[in-house]
Amino acid sequence: MESAKLIAGLLRIVRDIAFAEELAQDALVAALEKWPVEGIPRNPAAWLMAAGKFRAIDLHRRRNRVRGKHAEIAAGLEQLQAQSTPAWEDALDDSVGDDMLRLMFTACHPALPPEARVALTLRLLAGLTTDEIARAFLAAEATIQQRIVRAKRTLAKDGVPYEVPRGAELAGRIGAVLEVIYAVFNEGHTATAGEDLMRPALCEEGLRLGRILAELAPAVAEVHGLVALMEIQASRSRARVNDEGEPVVLFAQNRALWDGLLIERGLSAIARAEATGAPRGPYLIQASIAACHARARTPEETDWSRIVELYADLGALTPSPVIELNRAVAVSMAEGPAAGLAIADRLLGDPALYNYHLLPTVRADLLAKLGRTEEAGSEWERAAALTRNARERALLLRRAAACRED
Repeated sequence: MESAKLIAGLLRIVRDIAFAEELAQDALVAALEKWPVEGIPRNPAAWLMAAGKFRAIDLHRRRNRVRGKHAEIAAGLEQLQAQSTPAWEDALDDSVGDDMLRLMFTACHPALPPEARVALTLRLLAGLTTDEIARAFLAAEATIQQRIVRAKRTLAKDGVPYEVPRGAELAGRIGAVLEVIYAVFNEGHTATAGEDLMRPALCEEGLRLGRILAELAPAVAEVHGLVALMEIQASRSRARVNDEGEPVVLFAQNRALWDGLLIERGLSAIARAEATGAPRGPYLIQASIAACHARARTPEETDWSRIVELYADLGALTPSPVIELNRAVAVSMAEGPAAGLAIADRLLGDPALYNYHLLPTVRADLLAKLGRTEEAGSEWERAAALTRNARERALLLRRAAACRED
């Protein structure tokens, strides 16, 4: 839980991402060795930060060839070493324009290609494994690993500053940061792997960073669009799982459990985005889709025709097989399951969706509605084999079994 904050805090001191990550790992190893014997300290985060700092000092003293920049780093570390423990604890709770945000903008520097920015930031800030990142972006794990390694080398070689940019440079780098924030939120909203459907800490971190960025760039419509999307999606969190931790699909959710405050915040963010007068971007369109669900008091009141229109707009702006799959669901609700299935079937040959479990999930649901239960059961089973999330897998297998019983 403290890994990202620890890396960000150490990066502020040492100004080298790879070195900061190494120090953070050393501090976590030290905790694993000492805490079982000595007990967990009163402030674990401060202990980890101090351990990382002292490890940096120790490494500096043992590296005789440290020159130039490293000498400057060491001088700063020696000065920080004299500070009392409360000062270190205070440093962990910087204001919102903090180390985490600086780290995000550093990882999203233009010196890196867009896909490397996302992979590096997810690795450093969200603590995701390369496998989780690869599945989130439908890419090979080896490809993601190479991107991360090359990104660190590029930042170190180019001496990229650890700071939040201003002015025109800020505007040019917001797009990559938005993509990263949403990827972090999405991993929390529906975990790619593990025993739990959601990872709430990641949802909260995505929301926190999005809200910070909205205040940092109030005139950028897409920032408010993304915040709106995350607020409304997060509003359903309590209704998305039952008491046993099992997933509950949107249509079966108890809407009384939806968080009204988060919905209001989301609708307010949409209004702020629209007030900028800028053309609607992908995040604002997706937020508008989420708002259609949020405004419906019951599933039957959902304006599916409007959602179909919004997905068409989104697909025209950013063509994607995943968007087309979502449009298939909306079309099935507005025009019937056969119309939706026709769209989903056209996606079967798309290589990007070959191992994407939601394609057979959607097809299974539509086949079941059309009474083709045997085919639906096979699709549920295929979807279960593709997902890495244990809760989703169990639900899919139950649906497959129900089809077999029919």
